[in-house]
Amino acid sequence: MTSSDAPTLADGQPPDDALPVRSDEQIVRLRRYVREQAVALGLSLIDQTKLVTAASELARNTLIYGQGGDVYFYTVQRNGRSGLRLDFIDNGPGIADIQQALTDGFTSGNGLGLGLGGAKRLCDEFDIRSAPGEGTHISITKWKPF
Repeated sequence: MTSSDAPTLADGQPPDDALPVRSDEQIVRLRRYVREQAVALGLSLIDQTKLVTAASELARNTLIYGQGGDVYFYTVQRNGRSGLRLDFIDNGPGIADIQQALTDGFTSGNGLGLGLGGAKRLCDEFDIRSAPGEGTHISITKWKPF
C-alpha cells in the first residue's frame, strides 16, 4: 500500500503508521504495537488493556470476515486531550445489518457474538461504516484522561 492510499483524517492528518492484518502472526504483532503506543501515550494499564483487547477483536474480524485488511494509527488531539485512534479497513463482503452485528449474541461465524459490541464498549469512540460488497471501515479511539 502506498502512502497516497492511506486514509487521512478530516483535518488532512495522515496516519502515523499502518500495519497489515493478513495472518494470525500479524495480529500478535498488532497487539504488541498497540500496547507500545498506548504506553507511549501514557494510558493507564486498564485503558491499555481495553484498547489492546478491542484492537485484537477488530483485527481478528478483519482477518476472518473481511479477508484481511490494514490498520492505520493516528495520535490525535482534541480539546487539550491526547488519544490514539485506530482505523481497521478491509475490502471484504461488508456487513448487511450493522445494528444486528453490534447486538450481543449475534454472530455470522462460530464466535460468541460479543466482538463488535464488546469492542465498542471498550473504547471512548467507535464508528463503523460498511455495506454489502463495499468492505468495512471501523474507527476506534481511546482518550487519555485529563
